[in-house]
Formats: sequence, C-alpha cells, structure tokens
Amino acid sequence: MSGKHRKPSPLKIAVRTGGTLAVGAAVIGTAAATASASVPMPGKDAPRSGALAAIAAAKPAQPVAKAAVAPQQQPQQRVQQPAQKPAQQAKPAQKPAQQAKKRPTAADAIKIAESQVGIKENGAGETKFQDWYKKTERAKETVKRDGGSLDGYTDAQWCAMFVSWVGDQLGFSDQMGADAWTIAHANWFKDRNRWGTEAKPGAVVFFSWKGGKSIDDIVHVGMVIKDNGDGTVKTVEGNTGNAVQIKTRNKSQIVGYGYPDYAK
Repeated sequence: MSGKHRKPSPLKIAVRTGGTLAVGAAVIGTAAATASASVPMPGKDAPRSGALAAIAAAKPAQPVAKAAVAPQQQPQQRVQQPAQKPAQQAKPAQKPAQQAKKRPTAADAIKIAESQVGIKENGAGETKFQDWYKKTERAKETVKRDGGSLDGYTDAQWCAMFVSWVGDQLGFSDQMGADAWTIAHANWFKDRNRWGTEAKPGAVVFFSWKGGKSIDDIVHVGMVIKDNGDGTVKTVEGNTGNAVQIKTRNKSQIVGYGYPDYAK
C-alpha cells in the first residue's frame, strides 16, 4: 500500500486531530472550538457545520434570558366616586317662627277667642287688645287711611281689634284680616270673595243693631261659635259690655259673615 495515496479513514483523522480516541468528548470539543472560529457573524445566512449541529443537538436548549419584565400593570383605575356635591353645611334647626305654618281650624280660632272671655277694660277704657294693635304695622296703615294717631287706638272701640288679635295669635292674619274699623274689615272679606250669609263656626260675624243689611250699616263684629238652628247664633265678642263675652244674637241683627280659609 505504500506509495499509494488512500483516503484516510475517519478514525485516523480523529486520532491525528486529537491524539487519542479516549477523549471523544474533548475531540468533539476541540472540533467545536476549531469550527467556532469559522461560524458566520450574526446576520449572515450561512449553514452550520456538522460539528456545530452536533453540539446544538447535544446541549439542551437554553432559555433565552428575558429582560426582567415588570408585571404588566393594569391601567390605574380610579375608583369611581359618586359625584360629590359641594359640601353642604347642616342646616340649623328651624326656629318655631321659621317652621312651616300649620293652617288652623275653626275650632282653633274659637278656642283662642273663648280663652279671653272675662277680660275687661280698665278705668280708662283700655285693654291689651288696643295696646297690641297700636304697635302693629297695620295700625300705621289704618291711621294713614282714617286719620288720627296711633295713640288714638288706646281707648278706641276695640271689637275689631279683638278679632284681629285672635287672627294674629293663630298666625292667620292673612285669612282673618286686621283692622280697627268694622266696615273696612267687612269690605276686606268681600273684596276677597269670602263674604256670605251662612253662619259657620269660626266665621267673623258683622252686626247692625238696626237690622240694616248693607255693609255700611255695620257697627259691631265678633266670631261665630255655632248656629243654634233657631234663628240665633252663639258668638264670642270683644267690646261687649266693656269686656269679652259669649252672646246669643238674633240673625235679624246680622249683616253678613266673613269666612277665613280654615283647615278642614
């Protein structure tokens, strides 16, 4: 065989390259090292050599190190708060005068009027009803209308002032009116379409002792307690015998009635 070139066996190539077969892994490692020098740079599309393919098959695939990725954050969600109204300060407790006014009944009016029975004028012809009236804003209006002075009410006829006082005590002056003159008081009801001829409890009753039926004939005023059903009316009146009294009046002496809008 000498003198002729024969194709070397793969075993002899391995021996020549590594020096021994006992270091098979090293041989492969040496071959890999040799081959690595000829591995194309990344980006060049070149096939792997057989040795590199063997190495790649021998080694388990290493997971690609991933850059630490922060847990995916959900978009920060704002807790939807209910739309807040501007802070409201607690309302102070209402004073009695500020509370919703309760409309009185006819019985309420009669009760207050009857509670004053027995009050009399003093020696100068004065009562608390005249004293109250002359201090009201309404008194200023009636003085301007009728003439005179506020002090003139001090000892004036006070039947209309008594009825006006009852309305004020109820907080119901807008329904009972306020005046010192009986004729003007009757016209106040008529102008508001609250005038009639039926005796109803709590109605403001206007009298003419001569039996006239015109408002201009009126000389006295009181409050109906009830219709007696016999042609007479039970009333409570101020300035009767210089005092507050309960009376029975014949309907023939009655001109008409004013009707406050009482609660039912």
